[in-house]
Amino acid sequence: MQETITEQLKAVQQASREIVTLSDAAINTLLLDLADSIPSHQELILNANRKDLDRMDQADPMYDRLLLNAARLEAIAGDIRNVATLPSPLDIVLEKRTLPNGLGLKKVSVPIGVIGIIYEARPNVTFDVFALCLKSGNATVLKGGSDAMYSNIAIVDLIHAVLKKHSINPETLYLLPSEREAAAVMLNAVGFIDMIIPRGSQKLIDFVRNNAKVPVIETGAGIVHTYFDKSGNLDLGQKIVFNAKTRRPSVCNALDTLVIHQERLNDLAALVKPLAEKLVVLFADDAAYQKLKGSYPDALLHRAEPEHFGTEFLSLKMSVKTVASLEEALRHIAHYSSRHSEAIITDDTAAKEIFLKRVDAAVVYANTSTAFTDGAQFGLGAEIGISTQKLHARGPMALKELTTYKWIIEGNGQTRP
Repeated sequence: MQETITEQLKAVQQASREIVTLSDAAINTLLLDLADSIPSHQELILNANRKDLDRMDQADPMYDRLLLNAARLEAIAGDIRNVATLPSPLDIVLEKRTLPNGLGLKKVSVPIGVIGIIYEARPNVTFDVFALCLKSGNATVLKGGSDAMYSNIAIVDLIHAVLKKHSINPETLYLLPSEREAAAVMLNAVGFIDMIIPRGSQKLIDFVRNNAKVPVIETGAGIVHTYFDKSGNLDLGQKIVFNAKTRRPSVCNALDTLVIHQERLNDLAALVKPLAEKLVVLFADDAAYQKLKGSYPDALLHRAEPEHFGTEFLSLKMSVKTVASLEEALRHIAHYSSRHSEAIITDDTAAKEIFLKRVDAAVVYANTSTAFTDGAQFGLGAEIGISTQKLHARGPMALKELTTYKWIIEGNGQTRP
């Protein structure tokens, strides 16, 4: 398997050298054609997706991530069209000057080269990643999970057909075999893959970080908190908590832990009341449990154990932590956060500013839902992931984050003394 994959990676590398010559107009035309081709291939894709869904327990939190339907495919097509309308991130002069010796220096944005994505049961990623990588001039190597094998194959077949139609090397996109052995080859493909981005659970991210020789950008795992301050507006908080927890509980920006100031415990039952409509299970610490007992459905209310804090639930479950002060809330978040998205609900300007300055996360919110952590919502187009690290990229990674730069020096015979 390794020899076969290595040969394929050589072909991808060659394709990456070819696509840097494509014009932005040619790329946009291809992306719009791909988006327009999705409806006519919808049944093929959905049939493949059903084969994947039939192999997964519907109670699995990953089921919703795996699921494709007509509405989701339409949204994916919309995201691809949106990427096509965005300005190219390439050939932008980031810096320009002339040295005293007459040398002209330019710092220009360029593609990274070959980007590898390893991800779990999210077939929409296949479309999103291809669109963003092509728009930014990069070739793509994908390693999807076996859970989405049939879906990914159907999607890649469609993309390859569109690439061929536009006379662009189909090796621009390569889907690795779904076997785990292929991941090991990918993570060690130094010289063939320039950067790897894992998208999925913390377990997957840890595996990639601990085993990769290729540079890695960590994305995905979201252990998300919302702190309801002693000055928080109850009506506002109720809407925000409900949206952050229930909009799409299986995604990384969904709320995992509600942190509440002890002076607002009398409002806790009202704050979480709408969650019961969606059958959200609460794991409450002692103080919160006592306030909720009798006002929140018994079948949905449990005492919190230590493992319920610092957990990315990816389902209709949430923990509740009581704190005595803003300072204690900050300490709790700092201890358990995955540095993804954190929020405060408060009418106290000073508390808000302290929270926004001191919380160390890619995205920090005040008085709004963490569900907005998304490249499209930020106006970046479909994202390739949410980076939770600090080097090169942080937060939603889109076109700009898929480029690097090079220095271009022009002279007229200068030599260095």
